Amino acid sequence: MSNLKTAGLPLEKAKKAAILIHGRGATATSILSLSDYLKLEDFALLAPQADGNTWYPFSFMAPDLQNGIALENSISILESAWSKIVDSGILPENIYLIGFSQGACLSLEFTSRNAQKLGGVIAFTGGLIGEKLQPEKYTGDFNGTPVFIGSSDRDFHVPASRIKESAELMTKMGANVKTWLFDDPEHTIREEEINWVNTNILM
Repeated sequence: MSNLKTAGLPLEKAKKAAILIHGRGATATSILSLSDYLKLEDFALLAPQADGNTWYPFSFMAPDLQNGIALENSISILESAWSKIVDSGILPENIYLIGFSQGACLSLEFTSRNAQKLGGVIAFTGGLIGEKLQPEKYTGDFNGTPVFIGSSDRDFHVPASRIKESAELMTKMGANVKTWLFDDPEHTIREEEINWVNTNILM
């Protein structure tokens, strides 16, 4: 995959791996810098790069046809990264998905379409994708997978209502979901979120 950046341990030497998914306008290199803050020392890190630095052109809650083709292409890019990890012998229960903004939305969407026991899903400002949630799109059982969704309680791009709906749906699918909505308007990753994830998911 020419659009895949790697860091951390080589896949063949790692027992755990994380797919890091950047936000709109950002890069694979920029999302890899999260490893300076998250406890990912013993991980193989894979960060796919979106064409034109965006995973889908419109809001994640736009009418489905507007994002359709781009979204499915992006899902297939994640599938390629996932396959690379699994083919190296790392078990799904030792695979983590970590994303910010568009990348957070994609991490939730990708894992919910084929839910299984994972190491964890860490979504810094995101929700499941679509004009309306369609539970029939999502299959499988998370089997206790820890999921973190953190955001502003009034984020300009990601409404708190969609975060709560997403958390509810994923909980019904067996995920152990922690949502944390902050009383600020910032579209960012907060130190409190990093600390919580390090202590509760990446420990």
